[in-house]
Amino acid sequence: MRSKSEKPSENLLEELQTALSHGTVARRVEALRRVTDLFINNAVDYSDEHTRVFDDVFQCLIEQIEASARALLANRLAPIAAAPPRIIRTLALDEVIEVSGPVLTKSERLDEATLIEIAHTRSQAHLKAISLRRVLSEALTDVLVARGNEDVVQSTVSNPGAQFSEGSLTDLVTRAERDDGLATCIGLRPDLPRHHYLKLVAKASLSVRRKLEAAHPGLADEVSSVVQEAAQRVRAAAMTRQTEMARALVRSLHEDGRLNEFQVTSFAEQGKFDETNAGLAALAGVAVETAENMMIESRNEGVMILAKVAGMQWSSVRAIIAMREKLSGDSKTDMLTLRDAYEALRSSTAQQVLRFHRMQQGTTPAA
Repeated sequence: MRSKSEKPSENLLEELQTALSHGTVARRVEALRRVTDLFINNAVDYSDEHTRVFDDVFQCLIEQIEASARALLANRLAPIAAAPPRIIRTLALDEVIEVSGPVLTKSERLDEATLIEIAHTRSQAHLKAISLRRVLSEALTDVLVARGNEDVVQSTVSNPGAQFSEGSLTDLVTRAERDDGLATCIGLRPDLPRHHYLKLVAKASLSVRRKLEAAHPGLADEVSSVVQEAAQRVRAAAMTRQTEMARALVRSLHEDGRLNEFQVTSFAEQGKFDETNAGLAALAGVAVETAENMMIESRNEGVMILAKVAGMQWSSVRAIIAMREKLSGDSKTDMLTLRDAYEALRSSTAQQVLRFHRMQQGTTPAA
């Protein structure tokens, strides 16, 4: 077996010496093809030291060769998990997308730092190639969402292996207000947190209502009612396993007498929307759906109404409002002004407003 491999190896070494010392571009390309064949055919058997040797050879051979040859090398090495890391990085950094694209999309050898570097500095075509990777970390999608054009962002959102930070989701939901296609892509993601989904639906419902009212001004009231009912059906359908578990937990705490203002405040401080909403609903004695509709309103009056009915202190209300601002990405409100408004709010007034909300939604007080 050994004797059969010695002759080809000797011939290849001679070719390499000739190609690297005074060979033409054509001879470099041919040597590159043979080295690539040798590596791919035996990649699983090579040690780290062998891989480093191939890495050095590849680096030398790709100098002064045309893009088409580099692109062929990239296509062949991209699917190889054990590909030499330095040549993979070199190919990924290539400004010619036909060269860098296959590596950016497929290579598992490419490290996160290099991907982020390229996402920060290269073209939209490079960003699009990265967006197609099997897995995208939060750090990487942060850059793609911030720098990417419409096509890149849509591709990133459509990627089931992409992970999104709270900040990126907030930015995407805000941008979706102006882009129905993006709104659809985001809304179809099964991992979209419920509070973002509800904000997405609420904004879309408002947009639909305005268009219909403009087309049929005499039917404004009827259109508003229809849109509201449709939004409620969508919210009910969007119930996730996580939301069900959160509501079950709060229901158990309430039934055991362990649910109190301190617990709801703790939920809010931890950014747990579903638990906070369910807890506030239970303490205020309203249906969870009623509280949810009031919680996702653009203004803070709904939260203050529920909290006043529940008899909460201002410190608890402040924690809930701060949670809403953080999750929705809304601008900071004047807490001193809200505090004065909350302290001036009468419990009887809050009860009347709450009865109006129940009447609008056709709900009854929670048991």
